[in-house]
Amino acid sequence: MAAVFGCGMCRRTGRAYEIQNIDEVQHQMAVRHPGKNRLSCTGAFSSRIKCGDCGSWYGSKVWHSNDKYRKVVWQCNHKFDGGEKCTTPHFDEAAVKALFLKAANAAFDERNGIREDYEAVKERLYDTSELEAERIQLQEEMNIVAEMIQQCVNENVRIALDQTEYQKKYDGLADRFDRIKERLESVGSAITERVAKREKTERFLAELEKRDGPVTEFNEEDWYSLVEYATVYSREDIRFTFKNWMEIKA
Repeated sequence: MAAVFGCGMCRRTGRAYEIQNIDEVQHQMAVRHPGKNRLSCTGAFSSRIKCGDCGSWYGSKVWHSNDKYRKVVWQCNHKFDGGEKCTTPHFDEAAVKALFLKAANAAFDERNGIREDYEAVKERLYDTSELEAERIQLQEEMNIVAEMIQQCVNENVRIALDQTEYQKKYDGLADRFDRIKERLESVGSAITERVAKREKTERFLAELEKRDGPVTEFNEEDWYSLVEYATVYSREDIRFTFKNWMEIKA
């Protein structure tokens, strides 16, 4: 991937410095945020089943851990937090697997239509040419502003300027630099997201199309390659969001 070069500015000292940003070194990284929606890597269903009430993830709970009725169930991790508990139900693993098979086979049955829909919209949804052009323009503008800041600092060193006026000019340029930099980062993130979604969708379609028939038995490879997450609204309303962002109610 191409590197993007620019100049940064230390606002404490007024000195310019060179920065280097390796563009899109990785399309997608595992995201872990503090709080109730942070991702977990414990078990195939961790961070893959979402509560339709509060939006947090389901987690595994062991019931009757010390007797013959021991079982593992999945329920909202924050079902009982606060004054009003979530109404979403719990499921055992067998139920989750059966629901997945039902949704996956519905997607398999529609694979030709899914491919046609994707081909019809992919250029409109995932094209990055305008964003790429804006990124180049922003990078050039940021370099110009960085040079203006450096000239301002150099002038203040050579000439006894009014420091109030100097600080006002410097702060205005620095604020402009920061705004451009913020937009540049936003554009870069948007490009990365579009590319990642396109690649994820194409991998999903390839997975569907290489199959000779319906999925008859649950395995983790299918689960990870096909499903982004499932959302539970009620026992009768569980929706699977697949890697192409298509939603199927199981």
